[in-house]
Amino acid sequence: MVFKRLFGRKEEIAPRIWSAPEGQRIYAIGDIHGRLDLIDQLILQIEQDNASRNRVRTQIIFLGDLCDRGPNSRGVIERVMQLASASSDVRLIAGNHEELLIRAWEGDRRSVGLINRVGGRETMLSYGVDEVKYDEADTDELLEMLVTHIPESHIAFLKGADDWIVAGDYLFVHAGIRPGDAIEEQRTSDLRWIRREFTDFEGSHGMMVVHGHTITEDVEERVNRIGIDTGAYASGKLTALGLEGEERWFLQT
Repeated sequence: MVFKRLFGRKEEIAPRIWSAPEGQRIYAIGDIHGRLDLIDQLILQIEQDNASRNRVRTQIIFLGDLCDRGPNSRGVIERVMQLASASSDVRLIAGNHEELLIRAWEGDRRSVGLINRVGGRETMLSYGVDEVKYDEADTDELLEMLVTHIPESHIAFLKGADDWIVAGDYLFVHAGIRPGDAIEEQRTSDLRWIRREFTDFEGSHGMMVVHGHTITEDVEERVNRIGIDTGAYASGKLTALGLEGEERWFLQT
């Protein structure tokens, strides 16, 4: 398999130029975490940037973690659903926060406890749950609130997200990949949750990996990966990576 030849090389990386598919422009967007205000700003910037360039097929890839922490997760999910329904060139990669929300909505009690620790309260309030009732609810009541307030259509949309996307020399994932494993052999848990085993690795992955999940103050460009989670929910800085041919640029709120 071609991916088995490409992925997981641990030798020193020879300098090379990475390229997006010919005739295509890609915008990858980092973790939004409930900041509808920022994604609306960034989409406007993308539209303006795209219009200023030559006309080609344009794809937008959301790297996951639409929900939690910020104040308007419902609004963010609905906005991405609107964009995706308008164009098949708008795609979503599932993050660990989408995974937790889906599991909790489907009745997993452990996930209910986890989302409470990672900003799920803000998500539920954005869906109209009463703040006092939420804070006083036990696990069974929280499970009922999830099903009652979050539309099944939202969960279905999140469940339909990709685990990874390959475009030219670029691999787009939420968290990263496990070095040494071919992409088709990667565990979903690693694609959505991995951190130091991926970010500390300095060898070749055979492709340039574009990811979110691990917050950095600014874009983190390494020889084998590009991290674009700039902590938007707290920093107010939401980042998009633009790619066309061998060109690479960034947009930020």
